[in-house]
Amino acid sequence: MNAVIKNAFQATSFWVVADVTNHTHKHNSNYHYFELVEKDTASNTILAKFSAKAWGAGSKELESFEKITGQRFSDNIQVLVNVTVEFHATYGLQLQLQHIDVNFTLGVIEKQRQDTLEKLVLENPSFIEKIGEEYITRNKQLPLNRVIQTIAVISSRSSAGLQDFRHTLETNHFKYFFKIDEYYTGVQGDANAGALRDQLIEIFLSNIPYDAVVITRGGGAQTDFLIFDNYLVGQAIAKFPIPVITGIGHQKNTTIADLMAHTATKTPTRSAELIIAHNRAFEEALLNFQKRILIKSQQLFSTNFQSISYLNSMIVNKSRDLLNDHKGRIDQMNQIVVNSSKSILYRHKTSLFDISSQLLIKPRILVSNKAKDIDNLTANLRTFYTLYLKNQQGYLGHFTSLIKMVSPENTLKRGFTLIKLNNKIVSTADGIGAGTEISIVFSRDELNVTVNSKSPHHGNEFDL
Repeated sequence: MNAVIKNAFQATSFWVVADVTNHTHKHNSNYHYFELVEKDTASNTILAKFSAKAWGAGSKELESFEKITGQRFSDNIQVLVNVTVEFHATYGLQLQLQHIDVNFTLGVIEKQRQDTLEKLVLENPSFIEKIGEEYITRNKQLPLNRVIQTIAVISSRSSAGLQDFRHTLETNHFKYFFKIDEYYTGVQGDANAGALRDQLIEIFLSNIPYDAVVITRGGGAQTDFLIFDNYLVGQAIAKFPIPVITGIGHQKNTTIADLMAHTATKTPTRSAELIIAHNRAFEEALLNFQKRILIKSQQLFSTNFQSISYLNSMIVNKSRDLLNDHKGRIDQMNQIVVNSSKSILYRHKTSLFDISSQLLIKPRILVSNKAKDIDNLTANLRTFYTLYLKNQQGYLGHFTSLIKMVSPENTLKRGFTLIKLNNKIVSTADGIGAGTEISIVFSRDELNVTVNSKSPHHGNEFDL
């Protein structure tokens, strides 16, 4: 079978348009293994598939292809290749790559890019418009803040371009300060387009008042930048409400992200330099405005200096004239004030003398009258004091007599006695019965007796 196929195809090569899949590259031997697939564009179903390889001259063709296009030879790219047919008893039917058409691949990539741009304009007329060769987007029409200081950066975590961007901003010669928030995502390959768009959404939902959003990426092959030609990325950038600056490390082509963004630069370093230059322009504008103010002030001062001098002379002369005109009146008023003051002072002096005389006489009269009152009061107090003492002595004698009359000694002398029970004076017979020993105290004697009997007494049986 090998001989049959070899005889049939050995002198023939074929140009084939196909998609590349399952590509692997053996670096040691510089062998490429892959499959060429033909698909139905309507249903995306596979119509035909062949194993293929490239080595030797074929490998050099692929190296030249990658160098010219900036596109890696990898899966999911459509190519126009010239192949020969081989058959191996173990590996079966294979195609060997002889040549690859560079222009065809470039055309396919560009066509895909143009199709995406047309779709963006057609489906998003409210925020994307094409005028001539320029794309007008909502983001592009946003005004940049006078000073860009708070920045959100979308980049891969290990990107050298991100480090270049930060270094350029943080070591600027003007000592400008920047607040940089980093939002990490993959920025390579069309598959990461959704993640990049999600980072834009996260920046929007953060509610942080960013001055700008910067998308950075270092250099690479053309396929590395396919993410920036993605429809979703272009759409998100075009309608984003914060100015977007791209700093994608490509030197040859302009991506759709660049076209949709507010400002496009070629590298992360250039985007940082753009921001510094923007802030410097504002600072220089302020400095120039300050200079203009100073110059204008000097001009105005110089222009109006003579007018001011003339006005000053007029004010001085007019003041002198007014003073001279009013000098006589002022002197007259001064004389009137002096004379009036003298008259007033004389009248008040006379009044003060009268008051002084009254003040000298009246206190003496008042003191004399008060002294007499005090003498009368003293005499009255002495008289009343003597009478009061006599009266109080009479009261004391009366009370002394009463106390003596009711003393126990006089009471006993009048015939009364005291009854003691257990050496305690009692006033009732409670607790005293027949056989109780009691003491009867007289004025001179005390009897110790025993009670023989006890009977009630109603108080009306005394015979006095």
